[in-house]
Amino acid sequence: MARLDYFAPGVYIEEIDRGSRPIEGVSTAIAGFVGFTEDVRGGAELFKPMLVTNWTQFLNYFSRPNSDGFTDFNAYLPFAVYGYFMNGGGRCWITSIGTQLPGAPKPPDPQPASLRITGRGNRPTLQFSMRPEQLAAGTIIVLISDSGPRALPEGTEGSVPPNTGEYFKVQIRRGDETLEEYDNLTMNREGNAQFATYAVTALRNSMFITIEDISQTGQPLARRPGNGQYELAAPIVATTLDRFSSDIEGVRDDRTGVRGLFEIDEITMIACPDLMRAYQSELMNLDQVHGIMELMISMCEGSNTGDIPNPPNRMVVLDSPPDCPKPQQVVEWLNRFNRRSMFGALYYPWIKVANPRDRGNPISVPPCGHVMGVWGRTDETRGVYKAPANEVPRGVIGLDYDTNFREQELLNPLGINCIRRFPNRGIRIWGARTLVEPDKTEWRYISVRRLISYIEKSLELGTQWVVFEPNDEDLWARVRRTVSNFLERIWREGALFGASPEQAFYVKCDEELNPPDTRILGRLYIEVGVCPVRPAEFVILRISQWNGIETDEQQ
Repeated sequence: MARLDYFAPGVYIEEIDRGSRPIEGVSTAIAGFVGFTEDVRGGAELFKPMLVTNWTQFLNYFSRPNSDGFTDFNAYLPFAVYGYFMNGGGRCWITSIGTQLPGAPKPPDPQPASLRITGRGNRPTLQFSMRPEQLAAGTIIVLISDSGPRALPEGTEGSVPPNTGEYFKVQIRRGDETLEEYDNLTMNREGNAQFATYAVTALRNSMFITIEDISQTGQPLARRPGNGQYELAAPIVATTLDRFSSDIEGVRDDRTGVRGLFEIDEITMIACPDLMRAYQSELMNLDQVHGIMELMISMCEGSNTGDIPNPPNRMVVLDSPPDCPKPQQVVEWLNRFNRRSMFGALYYPWIKVANPRDRGNPISVPPCGHVMGVWGRTDETRGVYKAPANEVPRGVIGLDYDTNFREQELLNPLGINCIRRFPNRGIRIWGARTLVEPDKTEWRYISVRRLISYIEKSLELGTQWVVFEPNDEDLWARVRRTVSNFLERIWREGALFGASPEQAFYVKCDEELNPPDTRILGRLYIEVGVCPVRPAEFVILRISQWNGIETDEQQ
């Protein structure tokens, strides 16, 4: 803005903003998962969401050291997350609801947490265990770093041996507080105590941990533990059956469970694959499963209507129960669930993937994770406007049921998206519908719902600069220009239908929408209309016999 006061003669430099402010599109493929994991460590917390950007990070947070990340009781969450990343998914948020099934037998006495540390060649060297009286105090961090031989006291004859790399230091921490520190350690049991102390001897009187030498024979340098920060946490106790359903639901203020995921604005896709593991293990009945599904759908709808203060850009990917393998059974289950929403999508049947815990033999898992990965891959390669269908889900080696054409004629009108096997074309996702009511045809397709959510959220974030600006015709023109430029850009990308921008969208912000009464109330109304492209779900080829001679005679 130009200055209003010029008193001294001279040259004044003023910077003035010109033109519109470009609107940047938001991310559309960020997933949220709820389910069981093998472990919870590395800063991750039980029932609280943790950001994960690749499978290696998932292993660092939710698997035991040197593990494959899967569980002995075949929890479905690791399969879903693995399929999500394999199919092109980007970052996601993981909420662990436990490391074992509720109701699992508890040990009579709390078992001390143990940690095995390896050295060169991944050979075991030391094993640390937390003292039982420290279990309730929280996680302990063991930090191992380089050190050297102990210096001789001043005036002592002799020389310090060279630092061969075998010496190390151990720090025991809890949070930012250093509890104990042991320097000049070695793995040499018969070393000179004047220069270094055998690690087991030094830590024998620790108040927080116990130590055991599990190394094999070899030189001290070969048996030295590797540098790093290691976490020593108390074993996670499974939740009780009577609290399991409420723990999955969570508390919004505590950012736990399903409700905690909805407090993370960037999440656009949500799934809870281990609902079916809980149902299979008789931890939850079908009505309780429906309750969690209803919660996820209702919170997405609440965001859209303003009941819940979160962006309306989320969809829930649901799975059918494992005891409904046939089409008619899925239809009967969906009728019993009896919940329709444009923010829900259902895929059938379950898929078969390799199980690392069973020598690679196939295991049937819910398809939600692989499907959400395909959504992310389609968004990245084609755009959010492209229906995530006619795509090959990677990592799938079979289906629980081979749906044929006539059976899909029963399922597709109900919003049940089929995953089918085609000769010479592999296994493909062959449906792109939401679970909306049949009469709301404008929200029938997943791509349309997600495109509109993408536009809404992008406009919401891209017009924040308008707030508290003078509500006049100049502002209206700037808003129209900014929004129109964004919509024209996505029209050129192919997201909107029309031969020209005028046919694809309109933006209205003028005196008619903003009369003096609304301006006095401090309101600015902007009306936006778009014409989204829709998938060619049914391709009809009309073929007839044609006689060129008859046509020539008619002419």
